Amino acid sequence: MTDDVTIYYNPSCSKCRLTLELLEKQGQDTRIIEYLETPPDYATLNGILELLGLEPRELIRTHEKEYAAARLDDTTLSRDQLINAMIEHPRLIERPIVIKNGRAAIGRPPEKILDIL
Repeated sequence: MTDDVTIYYNPSCSKCRLTLELLEKQGQDTRIIEYLETPPDYATLNGILELLGLEPRELIRTHEKEYAAARLDDTTLSRDQLINAMIEHPRLIERPIVIKNGRAAIGRPPEKILDIL
């Protein structure tokens, strides 16, 4: 059986839990990736950004302590540097991200994912 939905998930995040619950209510066969345990590699994260139509800075959680520690507010940082920072510190990646059939959405609020189902 092939999973047709993937969620990048943090079990301690209420929006992630609500989004997963919504996927289950929709009857979606969902592959769960706990991205804090298994961060995406460069190609995967770059592909996710393309699916979302976002630049790296738009996917970064700016209120995390890692953001300040890595000085990611520096506007001279390149796309590659920002993507690599998210890989090194996956807590910086906005969540949850749901992918289905070449489309992606951020579940904030969780109902936003309904557009890609």
